[in-house]
Amino acid sequence: MPFLGKDWRSPGWTWAKTEHGWKRIVFYGQQLEDYRGIDFEELCDDGKENLFVGDVCDLNSAKRKKDFYNNTTKSQFVYRDKWVFVQRDSTKERNGYSTLGEALNRLDFSSHLQDMRRFEYVAKLFQLIAKSQLPTLSGAAQKNYFNTLEKIVRKVLDDQYNPRLIKDLLRDLSLVLHRLIVDMGNCVLVGNANIWVCRQETIHSWQQQLNNLQIPKQVPSTKTFNDLPLNMQSKIFDNLSDAYDIINLGQATPTLQVLSENKTLWKKLCHFHFSDKPYCKNLVLNKSDNVDWKMMYFTLQKHYPRKEFYSDTLHFCKHCSIVFWKDGGHPCTAVDPATCFTPVSPQHFIDLFKF
Repeated sequence: MPFLGKDWRSPGWTWAKTEHGWKRIVFYGQQLEDYRGIDFEELCDDGKENLFVGDVCDLNSAKRKKDFYNNTTKSQFVYRDKWVFVQRDSTKERNGYSTLGEALNRLDFSSHLQDMRRFEYVAKLFQLIAKSQLPTLSGAAQKNYFNTLEKIVRKVLDDQYNPRLIKDLLRDLSLVLHRLIVDMGNCVLVGNANIWVCRQETIHSWQQQLNNLQIPKQVPSTKTFNDLPLNMQSKIFDNLSDAYDIINLGQATPTLQVLSENKTLWKKLCHFHFSDKPYCKNLVLNKSDNVDWKMMYFTLQKHYPRKEFYSDTLHFCKHCSIVFWKDGGHPCTAVDPATCFTPVSPQHFIDLFKF
């Protein structure tokens, strides 16, 4: 008998009525993709200096090919949910608890990469997972993580969008894998050693592609940024929350260089990121014109984290204990659902699954 009502314990499965009775609907993900081979003989070259290969370079190339194929192949069964239930302990109604790996498998992050409002959010989340949570993921979650990461890199290479953010992500991921594989050994990682060696080589290849990325110069057919009035250009600077974006934009033309060095601009940036930090409120709101606000910003950045700002984020329903994308919604049973929603930062998302 299908469960049709809304219940705080579980939304239940999705069912469809057929001629032979009720049948549960199972959503299947992408089909198995063709193997994209790499030069395994080159990876096993004894003359190649590679700290990450170590003693496994003498393994049979056919076995490495099989391991890498199993690693890069997309999972047959993939959830396409827009929300995930966060369960912290076992109850009579639900057995077990939710994990970060389960959330990565159930929430379809790869499809949200096409939405520019969510791209930076997903990239930042994957960077935080690489720094601290990678060994805690299950084998299926790790495979899903690297498959989604590949789509992130491909999007940057195709659209030339925010390569600096992805370079930082790959740099942190490479350092973590170096520490886990070389310093701590393979015992803390799920899967065969060949899989992680191939993943490390793949990350190096992505880094080289991003370093060699050339953004083509576009011939403007209409008005450009430089054609805008100075007050409008200044307004655009005021809406940038990343100091490096301001610096990079200022390097485009001499006029933009002058706008990027405006003391008022850096004063507003300090106030935006650090005004709520201890011992900083009075300093940031200082009206003195003798303060070098640009230097003040980078000084404060060494001691306090910057305020994160994303165009669109995941949300958490305190009533249902469900994480979801706001535009997708979830089966909420609260009388006034809007009062139960709170935005979830990437770090908060990870903290929800720490027990």
